[in-house]
Amino acid sequence: MPRKDAVIVNALVRQALIAAQEVMGENGLNAVLRTSGLERFIGNFPPDDMNPSIQASQYARLNAAIEEFYGRGGPGILKRVGKASFEYAVREQAALLGIAGAALKLLPERQRIKFILNSMVGALKKSNAQVEAWVDDSGERVAFIESTCAICHSRTSDKPICHLYIGSIGEAVRWATGREHVITETHCLAKSDPYCRFEVGEAKDA
Repeated sequence: MPRKDAVIVNALVRQALIAAQEVMGENGLNAVLRTSGLERFIGNFPPDDMNPSIQASQYARLNAAIEEFYGRGGPGILKRVGKASFEYAVREQAALLGIAGAALKLLPERQRIKFILNSMVGALKKSNAQVEAWVDDSGERVAFIESTCAICHSRTSDKPICHLYIGSIGEAVRWATGREHVITETHCLAKSDPYCRFEVGEAKDA
């Protein structure tokens, strides 16, 4: 279970805010920063370093604020923010992800999916020793699992709510395979499950 005092480092908060501004525009981002109590980041993004930035519960409030701001369109917006967040990571944090110079074209698709999901796990653990995440490839579908998810930290819901993660994982798999796949969150901490689990399904063009 996520620790109550769990934190998110500056680099990951910066990545999320840049991605959110890209999708929502400056005014939209500023509005949700105000409603989630993170006004200090308006026009003042944190530096790109590994120092603690905010509590995981505050990051969860930011995600909730974006969803509430857009109503029914909220999940879609969060998926786009997640997509933009991974694109930023590839552009600015390739070394952290461990993908610089990765030669994936010769690998079977399942191996490519495992590679990029393990890269995401590695980057999360490098950025924060508190993170508990892993890849499960024992079943028919490869899955990304995290038991310390900050997106739904201290939130409750009767259905999975980690839409930003779906966007990030979906874009990561597309980057690795060249094809879009259906990403399904089958378990969520907000539902009192023991972890958040994201399964990589069939390619959308299959």
